[in-house]
Amino acid sequence: MSDDPETARQIAELARDSRPLLVLDVDEVLLEFTAPFMRFLEAQGCELLLRSFRLTGNIVDRRSGGELDQEAVRSLIDGFFHAQRDWQTATRGAREAVATLSAGAEIVMLTAMPHRHRDVRRLHLDALGFPYPLLTTETAKGPALKLLRGDSNRPVAFVDDIPHNLVSVREAVADAHLFNLMAFRDMRRLLPPLPEGIVVTDDWDEAAVKIATVLGL
Repeated sequence: MSDDPETARQIAELARDSRPLLVLDVDEVLLEFTAPFMRFLEAQGCELLLRSFRLTGNIVDRRSGGELDQEAVRSLIDGFFHAQRDWQTATRGAREAVATLSAGAEIVMLTAMPHRHRDVRRLHLDALGFPYPLLTTETAKGPALKLLRGDSNRPVAFVDDIPHNLVSVREAVADAHLFNLMAFRDMRRLLPPLPEGIVVTDDWDEAAVKIATVLGL
């Protein structure tokens, strides 16, 4: 079972599907996150400094230069998700690539965010052309993906920008095909080394071909 009971409940509502499974993160994979979040921060009098691959410790008050603590950062992220329809746009090529892949695979979107933002995100994704099932989780993604796959041996691929999410899935579903995709490329230089076997892709043009190959589409 997923470590998050609400995520497990959402998975239980999905219809059974025997097609190859493609699970997609949302922020930085389907929707731009870093670039619009930086603009959102500017509107709040803050700035994101690209010093390391994390938010806490890198968001500063523009007037004082002081770093915001974790609670303040969480509050800003919460505000951004609440207003996401005003800021976030689809990543280049995502809508077309995923629509093509959906002809032969089950597509499920798995986003790490507070469940209370699910309805807003659902409306926004629909408006941008991503009508696929949406799951939210407040815990690790690996157990959720394991539950989503079920007892079948159908091939599964997972796309995310965050290394620890990819590692979580590898630990839970050893034969999953893992892809790292990041819309805001300036962040890639800050990434820690990725474990062996995770395929790094620069954009959806490249990712779609590789995903189709491993899923046998």
